Amino acid sequence: MTITESRSNKSLTSWLVKPLGWLLAGLKFLIRFVLVAWATLALYWSNLPWGWARLVLALAFLAYGVYALWLKRNPRTRLVFAGLFLIVFVWYLSIKPSHDRPWRPEVAVMPRAFIDGDRVRIKDVRNFDYRTADDFTVRYEDRELLLSHLTSLDFFVSYWMPGPVAHTFVSFIFDNAPPVCISIEARPEIGRGFEPIASIFKQFGLIYVVGDERDVVRVRTNFRGEDVYLYRIQASPENARHLFLIYLDRINELADRAEFYQLLSNSCTINIVRYARNLGKLREFDIRFWLNGFADRGLYRAGLLNPSLPFAELRRRSRINYAAQAADNAPDFSQRIRASLPLGQQ
Repeated sequence: MTITESRSNKSLTSWLVKPLGWLLAGLKFLIRFVLVAWATLALYWSNLPWGWARLVLALAFLAYGVYALWLKRNPRTRLVFAGLFLIVFVWYLSIKPSHDRPWRPEVAVMPRAFIDGDRVRIKDVRNFDYRTADDFTVRYEDRELLLSHLTSLDFFVSYWMPGPVAHTFVSFIFDNAPPVCISIEARPEIGRGFEPIASIFKQFGLIYVVGDERDVVRVRTNFRGEDVYLYRIQASPENARHLFLIYLDRINELADRAEFYQLLSNSCTINIVRYARNLGKLREFDIRFWLNGFADRGLYRAGLLNPSLPFAELRRRSRINYAAQAADNAPDFSQRIRASLPLGQQ
């Protein structure tokens, strides 16, 4: 091998090794950053009752993490960091969900379902009488339904601000009874609203709100000022009934055993997609179900929404705010918000 060839090979090796070194360095930095950030936030949103103590502990851990992993970087400081991280992790695992908290009244009552063959009775269906978003008369009802009269399924996307984040929920449609609306929601305590980052750290309970559409839909369109879109899901009555029973089982599980809402693994759209896989069309991973403001696009791509219209036209015709505001508290609210929707294909 000539000197020129040797130099050429060394240059090629160097060209290949450098990017690999940069990649490994970037990966190490990312792992360290994630460990420090997760533990810092877990401390800040821990179950300590004193806000000042949580803040002090979080800042102290952050400072030591930066010192141990970026500044000092010797085996002893890293070992201490690993020990501290393990303590935080075990502490985090020890925080258990509970039904016994001062919940906001909208999510204070857990529903329960009783199934007897074709007959279903749902206890504590929410049907509040709203004057404003925060001023309402609390009212719960019992509903009796027949599974054989469940005919279809509808999907809602509700935006409290423009962008990739929204709330999604479903309604089960019966041919002899009003729709049953089920909304998978975070369960905040009195004085708190939904906080996306906090929801990753065991800050909110999980509830399946079962309600009348004049409550669950109307509070969003008429009182909170959210943009709401309603889509008819392309599913057979048999699949819709199967999905309804899955929801009812989960409702009873939650009534018996509390769970935490978790934005990335136990949230509205994540659970809807998980259950909708029973319909047989959601087999592929789609990032739009995590950025749930795009969930309707994901369902359209999967063939679960009306295929006879381009998506842009379907979405335009699916916005129900004007119809909901015009219907207000009318007994036929559910029929009126659907009056101008594309019929689709079953």
